Amino acid sequence: MEMAPQQPAPRSAPSASQALRLAHLVSDSVNHLRLKAARRWKFSPQTIAYQGYGSTEWVRVLARVLLTSKPAPGSRAEQVALNGNQNIRGWRAFTSVPIQFVEVEIEIGGVTTTVHADRGGIVDTVIPVRLEPGWHTATIHAEGTEPAEARIYVISPDTTLGIVSDIDDTIMVTALPRPFLALWNTFVLNERARMATPGMAVLMDRLMVEYPEAPVIYLSTGPWNAAPTLARFMTRNLYPQGTLLLTDWGLTHDRWFRSGQDHKGRNLELLATEFPNMRWLLFGDNGQHDEEIYSEFVREHASQVAAIGIRQLSAGEAVLAGGHSGSGDHSASGVPWIYSPDGAGMVKRLQELNLL
Repeated sequence: MEMAPQQPAPRSAPSASQALRLAHLVSDSVNHLRLKAARRWKFSPQTIAYQGYGSTEWVRVLARVLLTSKPAPGSRAEQVALNGNQNIRGWRAFTSVPIQFVEVEIEIGGVTTTVHADRGGIVDTVIPVRLEPGWHTATIHAEGTEPAEARIYVISPDTTLGIVSDIDDTIMVTALPRPFLALWNTFVLNERARMATPGMAVLMDRLMVEYPEAPVIYLSTGPWNAAPTLARFMTRNLYPQGTLLLTDWGLTHDRWFRSGQDHKGRNLELLATEFPNMRWLLFGDNGQHDEEIYSEFVREHASQVAAIGIRQLSAGEAVLAGGHSGSGDHSASGVPWIYSPDGAGMVKRLQELNLL
């Protein structure tokens, strides 16, 4: 009796972890090809330093290592790069290529530490070092690059108030959640065309006059590629200097996409842990998830929140942003919630709360 031929066992679908590992391999291969192309086009390695912060016993240092194109000497592109008052299209910041896992040396306060950049070329590390309150400089150097200097603001143990602000639709009108407008604002629009939210720079200035030692943290779901554009925008519109805490688009070790909400929540929790005796003024808008994120933070750390200011989007802005998040009932939180369409309204409410 003839036996029927055995059929091959059906292949099981790849697990989520296997698919993610495959995606990492593809991503790394694509980045390798980009690096080869960038070197062929004579892109130069560069360490970009960002402003950090810390206490008298440690500092948080932020930087990124990239291959970037350098404009030809004497060219108009070089003049634009050197002159911060020139218009620069957003897409130019995305032509650089991250150098993954490169060794980076950091020196601050006589302490030298060696770390490695992550998959996106980003350095985000905490270094134990004893420093006096005030401004300090960290020197950051990766192989093949010129050393870069990062300003580090060391917060005094006596500082009682800090400021955390969202960027998109809070201090800058962007209507970011709508995908087409997000791409337009990020890649096409020049930075001078970006509008500052009315009255917010004045609000920030008044807060800095009242609390000159307060640290300022700009916490956003925007990508690190946009950091130079955002820094120039804030300087041009007279916002106070502060630490940018941005994110990186793409894969993480365990997720397909980075979560902007997790990024904000994680950094707020970190600030609460790092400075347990400090209260924070939190600013956001009602067009994304800021109310939800801040509500969750208040549930866990109400004693560390002085007040929450929510910028109310106009009807047109709300349509572009996908609607309002809704103010909700915060009466049980024990923390003042301020709602206003502009900075002037927030100033008035903060004065009523004796915070200004």
